[in-house]
Amino acid sequence: MKVIVLDRPAFGKLDMLEAFESLGIETTLYIHNDIHEPVSEELEKDFADFAFGAGYDFVFSFNYFPVLSRAAKRAGLKYVSFVYDSPLLTLFSCTIIEPHNYVFLFDSAMYQRLSDIGIKTVYYLPLCANPKRTLHLSLSDAAKKVFTSDVSFVGSLYNEEHNLLDRITDMEPFSKGYLDSLMEAQLLVSGMNFVEDCLSATILEQFRKKSPYARQQDNTAPDSYIYANYFVNRKITSIERIRLLTALSENHSLKIFSKADPKTIPKATFPGEVEYYNQMPLVFQCSKINLNISLRSIINGIPLRVFDIMGNGGFLLTNFQSDLLHYFVPGEDFVYYENLQDLLSKTDYYLSHEKERKEIAANGLARIKADHTYLHRAQLMLEVVKGELS
Repeated sequence: MKVIVLDRPAFGKLDMLEAFESLGIETTLYIHNDIHEPVSEELEKDFADFAFGAGYDFVFSFNYFPVLSRAAKRAGLKYVSFVYDSPLLTLFSCTIIEPHNYVFLFDSAMYQRLSDIGIKTVYYLPLCANPKRTLHLSLSDAAKKVFTSDVSFVGSLYNEEHNLLDRITDMEPFSKGYLDSLMEAQLLVSGMNFVEDCLSATILEQFRKKSPYARQQDNTAPDSYIYANYFVNRKITSIERIRLLTALSENHSLKIFSKADPKTIPKATFPGEVEYYNQMPLVFQCSKINLNISLRSIINGIPLRVFDIMGNGGFLLTNFQSDLLHYFVPGEDFVYYENLQDLLSKTDYYLSHEKERKEIAANGLARIKADHTYLHRAQLMLEVVKGELS
């Protein structure tokens, strides 16, 4: 079997290439400058020439690219995509209904949303990890000193200048008050998200007026989805992460691996960002407790960070995500917190109960190895498309 793989930066690309190789699949990398354009005649022609007569079975990418779907259709190939981002506007492209597409979604809520409106090219598939690679990374004494911590968090605080909601400084008082109240209400609830449903016509009109969105060609995403996820849910995530991490830093040794300004949480240590493939796994291996605080636009799905932590034998303390319960057992494979007080209490408990903490981390790693590697996911995707390829 021969597969074209989109050659752009993506978490897990090297791991999926390794999985394909393990399955005896020959891979060839492809990239074009117009990959982020919704339509490109130049890319379609180039891709058709690239693929012509070479006997490829399908083209694969992480996340979904409408222009690549168009190019694959023109070249007579299947297009397989594995989505790990949320939100992702390209999922609302009209191209997604084309029968040559196989779009694997990590969030069961997004899968259900698209499936419920009759889209038959989407499939639910959780993300994964590659412990075979990451558990054998070398760790120098200097690196161990940087990465070792009682509690660590890897990720953005979403308070950078590009935070879209903070750019709107002249929102009408009623609308601002409504949004502030909505965000505080959502912060009290885990396991569901009601922001999009609560953006009234009045609020949406304010958003359109204060921060108009230039919709790409052939995209059907409702304004409520765009403003809920790119504006409001990102701000909620920022508030939540800063509040939780600030509270933790008051009584615990906390390292935040992020490009955020250290002044945001003065009592935490900010060693800086970590590179995904070779540094981030070491953080998870060297931390007693690894935190996951999910981006609020991920409704039910298990974020990639969760698999990264457990796949490196790290102890995972996370907010609640309902998809976790389909594959892992709380208190055995991982631990989730319900609110700030619960987070503080469980942090105290598991820092002082080393044996129990290590057993849970070992169970999580065993579960990843048994069922949730890139090889498992590659096999599942091939099972879905193999009937079309035979």
